[in-house]
Amino acid sequence: MTRPEDATPTKHPPRKAPQRVQKVDVGGADKLVMRKGREERVANGYPWVFSGEVYQVPPPEMDGQIMPVEDARGRLLGLGMINTKSNIVLRVLTRQREPVDRDFFKRRLTEAIAYRERYAKLDPSPNAGYRLIHAEADGLPALIVDRYGSFLVVQALALGIAERMPMIVELLAELTGCKGIYERSDVLVRNLEGLPQATGVLYGEAPPADLVIEEHGSKFRVDVATGQKTGFFLDQRLNRQRVRELARGRVLNTFCYTGGFSIAAALGGAEEVVSVDISADAIALAEENARLNGVEAKCTWQAANAFDALREYEKAGEKFDVVILDPPAFTKNKDSVPGAVRGYKEINLRALRLLNPGGLLVTSSCSHHISPAL
Repeated sequence: MTRPEDATPTKHPPRKAPQRVQKVDVGGADKLVMRKGREERVANGYPWVFSGEVYQVPPPEMDGQIMPVEDARGRLLGLGMINTKSNIVLRVLTRQREPVDRDFFKRRLTEAIAYRERYAKLDPSPNAGYRLIHAEADGLPALIVDRYGSFLVVQALALGIAERMPMIVELLAELTGCKGIYERSDVLVRNLEGLPQATGVLYGEAPPADLVIEEHGSKFRVDVATGQKTGFFLDQRLNRQRVRELARGRVLNTFCYTGGFSIAAALGGAEEVVSVDISADAIALAEENARLNGVEAKCTWQAANAFDALREYEKAGEKFDVVILDPPAFTKNKDSVPGAVRGYKEINLRALRLLNPGGLLVTSSCSHHISPAL
């Protein structure tokens, strides 16, 4: 019989100190709080906060207002505009606590305009066309402002900016001295913000139907009211200049729209420019642009489906020294990426087959779901 004093004592593991559960302030009507582990992108400068990244979406009556966003530890990530109707629940305006008022927007607009006009001296014509305000890139989320000579064309792509448009228009008129400001907020992305389509004159005069802009010595008539985007593809401005420098021999421009790349090539070293677009109205405007620049003798135009035209040129054994592909977006969402990839593969492969040895392919994509690597 073992005496109690002879028994081996039972070893119990040391008791752990009770852990304190960190309570997270989930926000509400006064702020957004990002879920733990989801804040890194925004902390590193990403300008959008998605509804699935926050603990609690604020009530709808906060839509359009300025609200702080914090991480789960209560550290400020920024101030931005709220929209509970959108998957992008907050668009960051600033990374510090400061009044987001008229003076704030005036300062941001002034800085962006000064930045653009400094580089616009490369094209000093008073009738030049270029992007004046570039949304998130200028700390003004969802605001696009394009300058066409003495006129501005604006797009408001999110609720917060749309609600502040009267103030923004007033500031733009004051800062630029423009003759008129026209709205082209007729884009599908506004549906995702719970906003209707909107077009029309917001200030001063309406842009004339025969509005002509200048770009690196070339001239283009711009249809501000009904043209693609805000009337012209200003994002290809520097690429058109580069094509003008490189063009030679026989050039094919597909998805040519109103002939931006075609005119650039014809004013450069091209001997012949063949251009294709599915829109007869765009082709008519392109022909007018060729006459404006005195290159109509070099240019031929075809209103046709570019996919069909590329097949026909290949079948006929046609050859070119430069082929330009500037198609519209083949995909607007991730689900249609496989089909878009097939489309990009087809047009690029056919374009390569049409090139003479040593020829140049100029290829573009405006589908943001298609990565450069893909």
